[in-house]
Order: sequence, then structure tokens, then C-alpha cells
Amino acid sequence: MKRISQTIRLLHINRVMLRNGLDEMILTTNMFRPLSLLRFLSPWSWFRGELPANPVRIRRTLEELGPIFIKFGQILSTRRDLLPDDLADELALLQDRVPPFCGSEARKIIEKAFGHPIEDVLTDFDEKPLASASVAQVHTATLKDGRQVVVKVLRPGIEKTIRRDVDLLYTIAGLANRFWSEGKRLRPLEIVQEYEKTIFDELDLMREAANCSQLRRNFLNSDMLYVPEIHWDLARKNVLVMERIYGTNVSDTKTLKAQGVSMELLGARGVEIFFTQVFRDNFFHADMHPGNIFVEPSGRYISVDFGIMGTLTEEDKRYLAENLLAFFNRDYHRVATLHVESGWVPATTRVEDFESAIRTVCEPIFDRPLSEISFGHFLLNLFQTARRYDMEVQPQLVLLQKTLLNIEGLGRQLYPQLDLWTTAKPFLENWMDGQVGRKAMIRKFKENLPLMAENLPDLPLKLNKVIDDAAAGRLELNWKSDELTQLRKDMGKSQRRVITTLTGATLTVSGVLLATLGPGAMLSATAASTLAALFCLGGGVMLLGSLIAAQR
Repeated sequence: MKRISQTIRLLHINRVMLRNGLDEMILTTNMFRPLSLLRFLSPWSWFRGELPANPVRIRRTLEELGPIFIKFGQILSTRRDLLPDDLADELALLQDRVPPFCGSEARKIIEKAFGHPIEDVLTDFDEKPLASASVAQVHTATLKDGRQVVVKVLRPGIEKTIRRDVDLLYTIAGLANRFWSEGKRLRPLEIVQEYEKTIFDELDLMREAANCSQLRRNFLNSDMLYVPEIHWDLARKNVLVMERIYGTNVSDTKTLKAQGVSMELLGARGVEIFFTQVFRDNFFHADMHPGNIFVEPSGRYISVDFGIMGTLTEEDKRYLAENLLAFFNRDYHRVATLHVESGWVPATTRVEDFESAIRTVCEPIFDRPLSEISFGHFLLNLFQTARRYDMEVQPQLVLLQKTLLNIEGLGRQLYPQLDLWTTAKPFLENWMDGQVGRKAMIRKFKENLPLMAENLPDLPLKLNKVIDDAAAGRLELNWKSDELTQLRKDMGKSQRRVITTLTGATLTVSGVLLATLGPGAMLSATAASTLAALFCLGGGVMLLGSLIAAQR
């Protein structure tokens, strides 16, 4: 049944692409130009009217195909260095201008979630959406005490729509994993699993409210970032009410400059906010496209939409920081070594060769402003290089990579001359010093001081006991390891085989002697022959069993 549903979805995707004229664009590429004659032979192209410009066709196609495709367009819209300006401008409309659903339907959803008419808790509810995104839309309203708020409402039926497309992604990833030579290294199934978790977390507005509250605490009273307040008494799984913010969209650089906002300061703050979220708080906004970012006249950022947040393990965070610092210092040997130590490339990788390959990719982009380099092209070259060394994609870092690309796109838009290295390096050095340097040692000493003070009075007695036990020969070393445990098991088995072999040999020899010497004064002929047979049989069985065990 699922395969039938996926086939229908694929047919729908093709129908949408054909209706929007994307087949004409595909057939004009070099690869498919020999097949361009098919366009004139296809019946659907005979009755198709005049089509809009190519960027409009692409944007409309992504809108019709739903949330997953819209999010793909949102990511692309931040990469103006990779796209023509007209296409980037058109895809930017996907950030907060996705076609809305009916405002009266939004009212019904809100009233069902609250369990009573909307007028009981909100006034001036505007059924016309303030903004509309891929999974939800936002309406303005006022609380009974006069505070202005926005109400976020999930799109009806959105979970079913996303489930259908995620199942399709699993099918495609499974085929890639099975038939594509790069499948094992790129781990498509794990990436889809990570994306599935992320996208379904975004559908729970209670989780988004919790994310917002956490980020607000992290940047409370900050002059870099403001996060709106959540009204928890009006928060539901599919409805969220939060403080209404006022600011200029970060993509409206003309207005920002008219307000006297420094583009250089704004670009530097964006980088600092990102690294602060990742390394100080280990809790970063992972959906930082321009539709979610506003700026106050003072130059302070305002962030909205907290459905996708990222975290890293302490180990990944440390490896990432060390990699970036080594990269900034052009210590390519350290970069290569860290990749091996972290398991990102096989342990059999020759570090010197990997170091040389990384240097070839990285060296050309140093000492150049952001306007003259492209992280997109740089990462593409880096991944192509890593592929030669069987580097595996780390699914837990995919969100971070996506966010870093968003930050670069935003920085390029605000202040193309921004020196990303100079801005980020001091922050990472301070963080590393706080983790493994002098500051870290002082901090850990302070953290452990209460426990040390509690155990210090007992230390002389415990030390004296150790010395007495050692002098009396009672000191035992309790050492456990998997290898030692296995060795003990193997020694035990070997010892049991030796005992079995000796016992079997003894019984066999005894049986042979009884049979050879015959009965004596204490044994009759019948008893002697019976015992001889039993001894030989028992000894033979034991010897045979010992031989079989030794062959395993």
C-alpha cells in the first residue's frame, strides 16, 4: 500500500513539474538537449499557454509540492553566490510568503485548541495572516490586558503531508544506499532519519515554546539578540501565543542603512551569536533564514521561529572547535589528525596524504574577504577531497552545516567584506581555553572543591590503610577490561580441556591395563572385563570431546 502511495506521489511531482513548465528547462540543459525534440512531440506542451519566467516556475513548483520542497527552496534562497539574482529573489518569497490557508479555518483550530471562543482570551484577532510559512502561519491579536501578541497556527493536515514525503525520502535513500557506490559513505538513511526527527519536532508547538524560552534565558539582557516571551497559559501542541516583536527584516538592507545600522557590526554580531549558541550554550537556532530574523534600530537582532534547534555532544563540539582553530591557524596536519581521531575518516588513512589534500583545498581561500570566496564551492571541494579518503557524513552535524551556510549567506548579504576568520577565531580560542586551558583547570577546581573538602579529613586514614594492606600483603589490584576478561575465559577453557584430556587418558590406560593383566585377587574375570570396557569407553569419550573442543 505504501509503494502505491509513493508511486502516486511521484506521478504528482511529475505532473506539477510539467504543469509549471520545468520540463522545458530540463530539456535545455546540455545533458538532455539531444532529447529536446520530445518537447514538440509531447501533447501537454501543445495546449500549454504562455509560461512565466523560469524563477517563478521554480518557486511555484516548490510551493505546490509542499513543506519539504519549500524548505529546500528556503535554504537555496540564502545562497545568492550560487544562484542568479532573479532566482534568489523569487525563492526568498518562500521564507514568509507561502500561500496561506483560510483565516476562518485558523480561527476554528484556535478555538478547538482553547476549548472556548477566541474572544474569551484574545481581542482584535486578525484573520488575515501576518506571515505564512511552510508548516504554520501567524496572526496578530491582543491579550485582554492590552499586550500585543502573535498567534502561530499549524497548517491543517500538515503531519500527513510531511509523513508522505518523508516515506518517499526513505525509499529514495534506501535505493541510494543499496545501488549507489557512495551510499555507505554518505549514509543517506541516517540523514533522512535525522531530518525526520527535526521536521516532526517542528510540528510540536509546545516543543517550540520550550525552545524559545530556553534561548530567551540564554540571551536575557543581551545587546546582541532579543528573543520574544512565550505566554505559556495559551500554548498548545498546534497553537502558540507569543509576544509580538517589531523590527526590520534583515534582508531589507536599504531600510537598515537608512536607520543608521552598521552593516559591518551586524555581520560580525551574526557570526558571534552563532558561535555563542553553538559553543557556549550548545543550543543553536538551526533555521536562520532571513524570514526568521529581524533587526532593531539599535542593531540588535530579533529571532523568531524556534521549531528547529540543534545540539552537539561534548565530544563533537570539542572536535569541531579544534578543527576550526587548526583550520584558522592553517595547521592542516592537526585537521587531518583530528578527522582520524574522531572517526570521521578510517583509522587506516595516511595522515600525511590527507593533510596534503586538505591544504590544496583550503590554502587558496585564506586572506580573502567573504565577498571573494564561497563556502558553497569550498565545502563542495572539501567533500570531494574527503570522498577520496572514505570520509563518512556525520548526520548529527548536518544541521550545523546547514546553519553555517545560512550564516554565510546572511553575512554575504549584509557585509560582503566581513572577515569570517578574524571574527570567529578569538571566540573559539577563548572557548577552548575555557575547556582545556588554564581557565578550565581553575573552573573544574572550583566545581570539585566542595567534594574535595568533604573527603579531605578522611584522606590520611584511607592512605594509612592502603599502606598497612600493602605491608601485610593484603593489597589487591582490581583491573577489569574486555581483553582481560576474555583472556580469563580462554584460560579457564584451556585448563578444563587439559583436565579432561588427562582424565580421559588415565581412564583409557587403566582400562587397557585391566584388559591386559586380567582379574586379580579382588576382581573376578567378569568384573575386570566390565571395568576395563567402561574405563576405555569413558576415557575415549572424554578424549574425543577434548579434541573437538580444541578444534573450535
